[in-house]
Amino acid sequence: MLSFMLTLCMGKKIVFYEDYFINFYTKQDKVVKEKIQYVFSLIQQLDRVPEKFLKHLSGTNGLYEIRVKSKGNIYRVFCCFDKGNLIVLFNCFQKKTQKTPNNEIKKALELKDKYFEERKL
Repeated sequence: MLSFMLTLCMGKKIVFYEDYFINFYTKQDKVVKEKIQYVFSLIQQLDRVPEKFLKHLSGTNGLYEIRVKSKGNIYRVFCCFDKGNLIVLFNCFQKKTQKTPNNEIKKALELKDKYFEERKL
């Protein structure tokens, strides 16, 4: 079943699909949470978000990663756009290797497909 929470701020709306992002976010410390919120606010306000913060994953059909760096750690939050201005947040993880793990990309693509399938109902 489709479940989400909307964050209503200045520009775009950010939608959290199911509990994947929320579960990840609540486990982070205050500094990481503040950095994630900062990157979210940039995405909501800017028409052209620098690739440093939001990047399309090549070889995918509309899957993006929100890129957060805090205290020497790198975090990724997978997302896509819906209706031009909604960002749907899927799974997240702390990146520990140079390349994004294929299993995380596969999981995000499955969640994206599930999200859009449920929207049709």
